[in-house]
Amino acid sequence: MREYLLTLCITAAVTYLLTGPVRKFAIVAGAMPEIRARDVHREPTPRLGGIAMFFGLCAGLLVASHLTNLNDVFERSNEPRALLSGAALIWLLGVLDDKFEIDALLKLGAQMIAAGVMILQGLTILWLPVPGVGTVSVTPWQGNLITVALVVITINAVNFVDGLDGLAAGMVCIAASAFFLYSYRIWYGYGAEAAAPATLFSAVLIGMCLGFLPHNMHPARIFMGDSGSMLIGLVLAASAVSVTGQLDVEALNVDLGGTRETTHAMLPVFIPLLMPLTIIAVPVADLVLAIVRRTWRGQSPFAADRGHLHHRLLEIGHSHSRAVLIMYFWSGLIAFGALAYSVNSASMWIVLGVVILSALGLLLLLLPRFTPRAPRWAEAFLPPRYRRRRALKAAKAPETSGDTGTARSRAADAPEEAAGGDRAPAAAGVSGVNGATALGHHARLGDRGKAGSSR
Repeated sequence: MREYLLTLCITAAVTYLLTGPVRKFAIVAGAMPEIRARDVHREPTPRLGGIAMFFGLCAGLLVASHLTNLNDVFERSNEPRALLSGAALIWLLGVLDDKFEIDALLKLGAQMIAAGVMILQGLTILWLPVPGVGTVSVTPWQGNLITVALVVITINAVNFVDGLDGLAAGMVCIAASAFFLYSYRIWYGYGAEAAAPATLFSAVLIGMCLGFLPHNMHPARIFMGDSGSMLIGLVLAASAVSVTGQLDVEALNVDLGGTRETTHAMLPVFIPLLMPLTIIAVPVADLVLAIVRRTWRGQSPFAADRGHLHHRLLEIGHSHSRAVLIMYFWSGLIAFGALAYSVNSASMWIVLGVVILSALGLLLLLLPRFTPRAPRWAEAFLPPRYRRRRALKAAKAPETSGDTGTARSRAADAPEEAAGGDRAPAAAGVSGVNGATALGHHARLGDRGKAGSSR
């Protein structure tokens, strides 16, 4: 575990230290696109944050290759080199897209090529453990198609969810943390050496996201761009492919009488098909909804709009930070809920806990629909957004005395104070501060059908 923590810290440190210089380079290079109708930030912000994340990935793999307990991963498997090759290709594509706005179909083809590069070096699905059947070997063509599909879906799911400051990096960090604990338990708990590469990939991915998040939290000073979102999506997909298709159930140190019985009995412990999907459940749901929504309107599936889940959270009244935290909550609930189920599926406490947390999540989603009514004695200990009624009364008081100008000024500031912000919400495209801000009423959001490219 110490070697993994060291690798994680080195990756995070390199990513964090390089992000500042990369931001200056992005400004000089002109990688600061204009504000579009679908954006929520208020002034042009540099992209190319994926450059720092890629060098963090390289540093983490380099350090791991020289550690005693992790060196075996590089000697016994070619998967780290396959990951680095595919990551370099997808990273170069993302850098070009951040600067020159590459066509969506061209990016899709390049993503398939990156997946093919990893397949050629051995990072592919070889067999699938099916409950009640046992280990099912797949043909090379079947395994390659499944691998390409998983890689492309994961990359685009992460890319689609990258719409708010710190959202994509935080959600992938949460998913990678759950996946790290999952694969680490498979490796050390059951002696499966084939799970070692996935454990290493997850640790490096956590470091990449943690190192970049301080620069990307609201208000963001730099965006990861496609060079970062596609990169972390690829690493996450590589982890899933490695532990799903490379690990043979027969390699697990469990003797239950046969492969079929072993696979069926260990389904709660080893979820080869569900765990990779649960860690990206929220981004994949956003991806599927976006494709259905756009094709229903007769648009291209790659035509961007303002209908993503995070845009909906802003529309119903959540602030920027609260919308991000809600997305974090649901991502963590699904990923760690599946992880807890894999540890002990017979525990009703796990199911009860997931149900209670889900109810809490639904309550958080509906918070803007309710008017807070805090007692007066407690208002001094609460944030300004919970002092709405006193603020509105104070704004209406001068109106009765004839001071119309002051009353209008205070009344205009009252909703802002109630929302908890110190700046008035601005419509997309208004230049102001460096970063992003939440949008207010429905009329300020603009048309969801307006097309544009991802940031």
